Amino acid sequence: VQLQASGGGLVQAGDSLRLSCASSRRAFSEHAVGWFRQPPEKERELVAVISRSRRDIDYAESVKGRFTISRDNAKNTVYLQMNNLKPGDTAVYTCASVRTILTALAPRDEHEYINWGQGTLVTVSS
Repeated sequence: VQLQASGGGLVQAGDSLRLSCASSRRAFSEHAVGWFRQPPEKERELVAVISRSRRDIDYAESVKGRFTISRDNAKNTVYLQMNNLKPGDTAVYTCASVRTILTALAPRDEHEYINWGQGTLVTVSS
């Protein structure tokens, strides 16, 4: 499954962005999807995950209440709505997926994800 992440850009603190993670494969609906980010000179970290059924959704503490992950299986796309962006959100954002048997499971460990997108840069100025 090939993933295409898009929607990044340069914004000011307090602005919003919506990232998209699209796949051309219908099988994408059988995948759990995670958004990860890598800030400058830091390790990659989990941002949000969503299971096949949407029953399992989780966020990093730093983005709870500001970011929302969702998916449209008919469009083979997962979104990350980011509101009230802060300079600390500056990073390269990447989506990843893994086919799961359990529909209500979204792995938190990045090493469990098999397919990775190319990343999209989000820069938040103060």
